[in-house]
Amino acid sequence: MFSPFARIRNDERGMSFVFVSLGFLAFLTATTLAIDVGMFMTGRSQAQNSADAGALSGATALVFDSFTDRTPSGPVVSSALSAARANNVISQPVSVGSGDVEFPNDPSGQPTRVKVTVYRTSARSNAVPTLMGRLFGVSTVDILATATAEASPADSATCVLPFTVPDKWIEHSDGKGVADGPWDPTKMFDLWYTKGSNQNGGVALPNPDVYVPPQPVGSSLTPTGFTLAADRGVELTLKANNTNNVSPSLYNPWDLPGSTGGNDYRNNIADCNTNLVKIGDNMVPEPGDMSGPTKQGVKDLIAKDPNAYWDSNCDNGAGCVMSGGSPNTRDDNSPRVGMVPLYDPSVYANGQQSGKSQPQLQVVNYLGFFVEKITAGGDVLGRIAPIVALKTGNTSYVGTFAKVIRLVQ
Repeated sequence: MFSPFARIRNDERGMSFVFVSLGFLAFLTATTLAIDVGMFMTGRSQAQNSADAGALSGATALVFDSFTDRTPSGPVVSSALSAARANNVISQPVSVGSGDVEFPNDPSGQPTRVKVTVYRTSARSNAVPTLMGRLFGVSTVDILATATAEASPADSATCVLPFTVPDKWIEHSDGKGVADGPWDPTKMFDLWYTKGSNQNGGVALPNPDVYVPPQPVGSSLTPTGFTLAADRGVELTLKANNTNNVSPSLYNPWDLPGSTGGNDYRNNIADCNTNLVKIGDNMVPEPGDMSGPTKQGVKDLIAKDPNAYWDSNCDNGAGCVMSGGSPNTRDDNSPRVGMVPLYDPSVYANGQQSGKSQPQLQVVNYLGFFVEKITAGGDVLGRIAPIVALKTGNTSYVGTFAKVIRLVQ
């Protein structure tokens, strides 16, 4: 016969409750830890979004605001900070200041990059609190993220305009060999005597104008072409080129890929031709008088955004396109900002000198051009404006006007 103590010792009734309670506690702990981990992963992703937005916004400001102003109060840093702060992490703003926006060089040594780091850390007094972790002595977790974007040189573009002008050069002399620098939009590119007794003898000028196109990374040559820093806002009046002269004020009509004739030419001014045009491509000249299709195409283009105008006071005098609406706002994406392919003036001039039957128009660069108006005589008036294009080839260039905005890290 069992004693009461023996019965108690051998009694297993209620043990299931103990195991269930322990299992439930373990399940609750694992679930809560999973919630913590999931929250931290979400926070990390949100922090990366914040850093990405800041870096991309900073790189965009390099192109459209200022490629040189990298001060703490400048447009690049301000844009990067605004975009990064607009993205919360676990419903709270990140910590990011002007010192967290850096400007590392790209692999070619060019200052094209913007790096942004955002923080929710104990050192910044905004660490992310834990739920279950505090039971184990971990009350907060640090989260930070870094992103780098760049405004790198472009090598190709779509939606280009069907007229082309020469890239910028160093002006040394006129067609008589007389010094006439510096360069301005009215000057002619001269390699050979085009005036005086030597012009028919194929005599090279003693001090010719110099053009160096955008160069592959690593080249010792310095490109002479248009740049955002030096040429933004410069006014150009483009006239149809029916001569052999090479000048930024003279444009050559050309046939975009898949296009020919006046109708296609006109439509390619007013609408986007999606064919890709790359550095090194040869542009086929459009023969005949294109003044009529040019007028019609430009008028159609202006009609797409009739109130847009160039404001020379924007960006501390650098200038930008304004919408002309109510309220009046900046409009970098106006359809009236077109992409003009630039040709190599040396190739053109040497082709003319050697008796080529057609102008030699080789793409070497691109220029953003805000179309202001078309005159009764068919001249196209506009301003050099920032533009973004594409990177499709394996060669990395230095010195192109158009830029590619992209995340790199």
